[in-house]
Amino acid sequence: MSFNELLEKLAATAMDVDAAQNWPTQQFDWLAESGVLGWVIPEEYGGQPVSESECVTGYERLATACLTTCFALTQRNGACQRIVGSSNEEIKAELLPRLASGESFATVGISHLTTSRQHIAKPMVRVEQRGDHFILNGMIPWVTGAIAADHIVTGGTCDDGLQVLIAMPCDLDGISIHPKVELMSLTAAETTSIDLKNVRIPKKYLLAGPVEGVMSQGVGGGAGSLTTSTLALGVSARSLALIQEEAESRPNLKENVSAFQHDVESLREDIGKASLGIASDEPQLSATMIRQRSNSLALRITQAALTITKGAGFMKGHAAELAVREAMFFLVWSCPQPVVQGVLSELACRDGF
Repeated sequence: MSFNELLEKLAATAMDVDAAQNWPTQQFDWLAESGVLGWVIPEEYGGQPVSESECVTGYERLATACLTTCFALTQRNGACQRIVGSSNEEIKAELLPRLASGESFATVGISHLTTSRQHIAKPMVRVEQRGDHFILNGMIPWVTGAIAADHIVTGGTCDDGLQVLIAMPCDLDGISIHPKVELMSLTAAETTSIDLKNVRIPKKYLLAGPVEGVMSQGVGGGAGSLTTSTLALGVSARSLALIQEEAESRPNLKENVSAFQHDVESLREDIGKASLGIASDEPQLSATMIRQRSNSLALRITQAALTITKGAGFMKGHAAELAVREAMFFLVWSCPQPVVQGVLSELACRDGF
């Protein structure tokens, strides 16, 4: 299946995925058929690797077609990249070929090791080393696609404060996956929490650690905030197409279409520059500013699409109402404090916006 054929299939079924609120199994089969699942996996493990710039471009087009599928893919790719970046050659040889072919699925549960609940003194997941096993107890707060996962890249904190990162098999005793959380959008991505009770994980699944701050050890993991911004751009591009379609029979919308088209193209160009690592002192190329701009654009253009489509757009199942709900996701997904403050400044109409 060609990439363009994949995009057509994803776009044609995106509303169905949202309405059914079930894991997009068929969509992931299509990703496998088109080779997309190999984007972040080296050739020696059966992958079809692409550059970061190519991956970013691909994410935008996938998010334009179906944000739920694309978001779930980014979580799966984050797990793959952590495995690829590990020095554990045994586990890479065991897991990566099946991940590249789509025979296996992995996802990440790492928010408790980065930003989520770091203010809590007691670690969310506690780790004890016992012989040739790690024993995990606690709760992983946010895991997308847990229902479909064979492995979850996660970790925890030892008594001495050091952390580990592990490719945890999901068939081990003591793992309890909660029902999916019903969200404003992307419920079909099956995001939930997982309880761990004396889960014994063989040390062969260790990806990194024990070290201080395991998530900052450079073992892979993707484009981070740039990926998030790219997905927001995809939602904006889809909304722009909707507005352009409406404007064909409504000439009075011409100026609005032109303004939004400029914003979309400008953001796309700057994300492209950032993905290529182009050095620049221009503030709009910083990760924080790109994220603020992508959030702002997604919020503004989706609400514009709703305004333009009027009552029809407010009805459940319309492309405009779906886009509005999806835009809200970027207010809460991996949103560091500087980005939060930028959003609040804009919403409060403070200087600078």
